[in-house]
Amino acid sequence: MSDEWDSKTVIGFKRQVAKVTKKDSDLNGMCPARRTGAVVATDKKISSGGNKAHQGTDHQRIAKLDRENEVAPPPKVAPSVGRAIQTARMELKLSQKDLAQKINEKPSVLQDYESGKAIPNPQILGKMERTLGVKLRGSDIGKKLEGRK
Repeated sequence: MSDEWDSKTVIGFKRQVAKVTKKDSDLNGMCPARRTGAVVATDKKISSGGNKAHQGTDHQRIAKLDRENEVAPPPKVAPSVGRAIQTARMELKLSQKDLAQKINEKPSVLQDYESGKAIPNPQILGKMERTLGVKLRGSDIGKKLEGRK
């Protein structure tokens, strides 16, 4: 217990921290071992500087593996389907916006179907078939649908 009372704490002095030198010339002046002629080893950092994320070797290798394992992209709507939608819509004197409203879809979705950029969705195609009265799936695309039996 008496050790705690006898020890003194000095306030205002910084702790000694080892200095890392960047150049060989800095090392000559401050190193007592160098002054006496002893050999001092200096090692250069291997991975100093540079951004590892942009060095590219691992990322390029991973991207290449991804491309090799890539599954075929999903099929797009056939151009014949887009033409059938457009002609049926014109016959009914509907704009893309009007038809989109009737089938509760965005006009951009309808535009993608007509241009052949959309990935076919059976629900959307079914709604368009019922609204336009034209077959959009199967072999006879563009054929008028018969009335209900």
